Amino acid sequence: MAGILYLIPNTLGDDAREDQLSSVLPKDTIYQASQLRYWIVENAKTARALLKAVGTQSPLICPMQEMQMSEWRGPGKQQAGKEVESLKTMLQPLLDGHDMGLMSEAGLPAIADPGSDVVKMAHQMGITVRALVGPSSLLLALMSSGMNGQSFAFHGYLPVNNAEKATALKQLEQESKKKRQTQLWIETPYRNSAMIETMLQSLQGSTQMCVAADLSLPTEWVKSQTVSEWQASLKKESDLLQALHQRPAVFLMLA
Repeated sequence: MAGILYLIPNTLGDDAREDQLSSVLPKDTIYQASQLRYWIVENAKTARALLKAVGTQSPLICPMQEMQMSEWRGPGKQQAGKEVESLKTMLQPLLDGHDMGLMSEAGLPAIADPGSDVVKMAHQMGITVRALVGPSSLLLALMSSGMNGQSFAFHGYLPVNNAEKATALKQLEQESKKKRQTQLWIETPYRNSAMIETMLQSLQGSTQMCVAADLSLPTEWVKSQTVSEWQASLKKESDLLQALHQRPAVFLMLA
């Protein structure tokens, strides 16, 4: 009888995981994570850090050095044509009757995360997949923004080139206005300032704009107002962009 692939949420921040754990993961999720010895993870170091925190609240089924932990970082990170074989090999313990855990670098597996490839393969192999409850920065940002939660779209990363980024933002603004749909995306933290500056230069003054940083952490910060109001705020708070540097953030707009 095949095992079950459990999708194990991670914390959204790297620091003080022991302190974060009980506020972002239910007891049942923590317990299930503690009972798994076979894992597929995006980053083994991060996975061990979470499991170390889990072990302070629910004893681990075995020492971490005895766990089998494979890394999967998405297509293109393996040799060409070897992705399917690699995934099947990683999932073999499930066919041998063992339960496994799939863990993201942060937040929920398979949401803005390469773990979706693992889940797809598990379904193709007839394996039961069970998603467990944990934090999603995208949904926390949407909840906090005051924007339309009935219709929304997530776009991953926008172009890095400033001209292409501006074009993409204007297209999303048109789409948002046409459908009354909230648009969400993320950015590499060190580019936060550049993203905000391009948004302020490219979007209409009446468009709602939100930046949500460090979600679920003690340093959580959310600002949601029109582009015009953002521009006025930055004139009063000249250090605001620097304060958001290197902080994981979600960006939202509603035209």
